[in-house]
This record gives sequence, C-alpha cells and structure tokens, in this order.
Amino acid sequence: MSDLLTKPEPTREPLQASFSDAANPVGLDGLEFIEYATAKPQALGQVLEMMGFRPIARHRAREVLLYRQGGLNIIVNAHPMDALAASHGSDVPVISAVALRVRDARAAFEYVLERGAWDVPSHAGVMELHIPAIHGAGGSRIYFVDRYKHFSIYDVDFVPIPTVDQHPPATAGIHFFGIVQYIGPQRSYDWIEFYTELFGTTLIPDEERFGIMPKGKLLRTPALSASQRFMLQLVEPDPNVYDAQERLQRIGLGVPDVAAAVAALRALGVEFVETEAAHTDRRGAISKTYLGSVVFELVHSEPSAQEA
Repeated sequence: MSDLLTKPEPTREPLQASFSDAANPVGLDGLEFIEYATAKPQALGQVLEMMGFRPIARHRAREVLLYRQGGLNIIVNAHPMDALAASHGSDVPVISAVALRVRDARAAFEYVLERGAWDVPSHAGVMELHIPAIHGAGGSRIYFVDRYKHFSIYDVDFVPIPTVDQHPPATAGIHFFGIVQYIGPQRSYDWIEFYTELFGTTLIPDEERFGIMPKGKLLRTPALSASQRFMLQLVEPDPNVYDAQERLQRIGLGVPDVAAAVAALRALGVEFVETEAAHTDRRGAISKTYLGSVVFELVHSEPSAQEA
C-alpha cells in the first residue's frame, strides 16, 4: 500500500529529483515474474502446464517452484507461512506478488518509499537474495529486481531441475501483456495516482481498448526498452455488485493470433469461456476459472508492435 492512497494531498511528501528520467522515474524495464501463493501447488502446476508453462527450477530452501515459457516466469509459492498469509486463510491460489525489472533496485525502492510507498520487511534466509519490495493491492507485493540479464536472481535462489530445458519455448507466441487488478468502488483515481506517481504509468484513453474484457481503466508502463512495456487494467465492481476486495485478479497474455493460440491451448486441455457476454474472437479470449481463482486472458498483441 501507499500513503498516496490514504493521505490527503497536503500531507504527502514533496516531489524530489529523480535518479532517472521523468517519463520512467524508477528505470522500469518490464516484468521479471508473477508469483502465485497456494497450498495446492500440484493442482496449480497442472493448470500452468496446460497453459504451456514448464517447471524448470526449485528454490534451495523453500517450497517454491519456478515455471517458465518463453520470456515469462511464474513462481508458485507453497511455503506454508507465505501461502497462508497471502490467501488470508482461503484455499484458492492468489497472485501474491509481481517483480518489476528496474535499472537499480535499491534506488528504485528508495524512490518509491520517498513518495509514500509502504515497504515490506525482508526475511531473506541464509544464502538467499534480499529483494526489496513494497505493498501492493490486497496485501500483494511489488518487488524490484535489477539482476535479470547475464546473471539473474534464479542463479542464486534456485536449483535447476535436471534434464529439463531451462528455456522452454512459448506456446503460440505467448508473451506478457498485462495484469488485471480488481479495486474497490470509486477507487480508480486513487490507484491511477499510485501507479502514475510511483512508476510513471500513462492513462490510456477510454476509447482505446484491448481484448474482449473492456471494463475499467487502462494504464501503460514505461520501460527502458519499448518492447518491455505492459498494461495495468483497473476494474471497479459493478454498481449492483458490492465487492470491495482489492486484488490482482488475472494475467493478460499477448498472442499474435488468438485463434491459433486458443487451438493450441485447447489441445493442451485448456477450456475457454464461450458465452454471449464473453467469447473468443480475433481480439482475445478468456479461460475458464480454475481452482476457484486462476484465470488467463488472451489479448491480440504482435510482439513487433510492442517495439514501436
């Protein structure tokens, strides 16, 4: 969470000079991983494998698995205390964290703290990396990672699974497109300000839509390289549905050809929603809900277009 969401304007700290440029104040360069917390890692792993992900490494000290396809990393955290805390006692998986690639993790962390973000105390164990983090929606965490090129965080904290390809190809050109966040009633302005102030996101006009789930406000992140930009979609509850729980709800996956991606994923066992309100078309598709909470949205997105 952040003081930006709780403090009136006069009580906030004044802006200070950024170590980066104004358009990208924390040196953001895309997404490193998304983490699910769950007490049922095998069941979630089966869903991820249907979506084309493969388990490639195990954490050295915790009950944590790393799944990958193409440039996408998903961490499944079944460490008992972590799973219990993130799910608030529920037995369904939750998106408990996102890790952002930044030029300098410590500088980015200090920058957002100066602007009201709330830090997450570190509990790194022996021989584990300390990865700075702040609080996000629904008790989730936003990590800052600057080791993602020749030397990565997985080289320290994880052990590769023998005989497994460490870089499995992406199914049907799948790449990260964005993440959907459910927010409380009339909370759009608060969250837009949060992401804009801390990360330099840009609000996309309402007439510019992507995929088949057009509700909410869309934000685009900056990035050091244009191909690493991604979307944040903020969705308030319908007026007749009072659901004030704020959470990271689903992952958006970009694909160059929606029909081809749906066919490939159906061959792996994935089921898609086909109703009058939401159905597969050239713009996108949405999977059925697995394990009570796990949903994936496909969005038409050419990787080359992201580099424009």
